[in-house]
Amino acid sequence: MPSKKIARVALFEGKRIRRQWDEENEKWWFSVVDVVGALSDSVDPRKYWNKLAQRLRDEGSESVTKCHQLKLDSSDGKFYLTDCADTKIMFRIIQSIPSPNAEPFKLWLARVGYERVEEAQDPEQAINRALKAYRSLGRSDDWINQRLKSIEIRKELTNEWEEHGVKEGSEFAILTDDITRAWAGMKTRDYKRHKNLKKENLRDHMTNLELVLTMLAEASTTEISKKEQPRSFPQHRVVARRGGGVAGVARKKLEKETSRNIIESSNYLPKERKRLSE
Repeated sequence: MPSKKIARVALFEGKRIRRQWDEENEKWWFSVVDVVGALSDSVDPRKYWNKLAQRLRDEGSESVTKCHQLKLDSSDGKFYLTDCADTKIMFRIIQSIPSPNAEPFKLWLARVGYERVEEAQDPEQAINRALKAYRSLGRSDDWINQRLKSIEIRKELTNEWEEHGVKEGSEFAILTDDITRAWAGMKTRDYKRHKNLKKENLRDHMTNLELVLTMLAEASTTEISKKEQPRSFPQHRVVARRGGGVAGVARKKLEKETSRNIIESSNYLPKERKRLSE
């Protein structure tokens, strides 16, 4: 069950979509009835969703069982338990809505799926798409070069972890937190909160200096790991803190020399997203 939620309202073509931010799991939960109502134009979205949910159950889909009931505000000012889905499940539900309004989403999902298959066969396409995406957001060539280099260094680190049996997912996240806290003085989640981010990738919103220090921290961790050859997860955590500490020393030294904080609250969020977060 989602915990520590922040309520928000999004608009889709003028229609109200209720949602809640799950702080612990860093994901949005959307009101299924609201999304179904917006895409189906049904006069009774709740009844439409009940029929659609039954059809999904009959087909053996787990989408309905993966929905959570959260208390959302209603038009009468009271809060009622409402079926909510995260982004992944919401996309699956949208695929089952036979409506022209849902067609653009289905086409987009098909295109993204096709691109992922292409990238698996030719990884260079992923790099080219990233370049285009960053340029379309107004990033400088210098920043883009730093960001791509940070991806390479991160991959070298995760390869090192995998070779020593570190599990992708929760263990990667713990080690990344250890590195980040050692150089930046805060956990990854707190760093994102400092920059007013939610689902966004933290590194996509770092300054050049922040990226450089992140790379130094992760490259140092990789080199120390290669030398120390840690055999247990606790040993990996010690190495991660040592590697992050190398960049932490550099950050403090630079802050002393420049008399300013290197860790900035600025980000690259569009103005619309910033207003929504306020």
